[in-house]
Amino acid sequence: MDYPPNELAERLTELEIKSSYAEDLLEQLNMTIYRQQQQIDSLILQVAQLKQQSQNAGQDGAARNLRDELPPHY
Repeated sequence: MDYPPNELAERLTELEIKSSYAEDLLEQLNMTIYRQQQQIDSLILQVAQLKQQSQNAGQDGAARNLRDELPPHY
């Protein structure tokens, strides 16, 4: 298929624009994944800390009853 030079230049420009948008989108998606992985890592650390606290609380003596920890206004 032969295209006139002007039409070929237009098509090339359109492809370059689409390519640029695709590169931008890819970069945005990569940053989103990076931030999500940071959040996941932080949540994993928090869960591990809570698990450790829970285990330590169980070793500090008899099992605690939540009713013993009611606020004073009850």
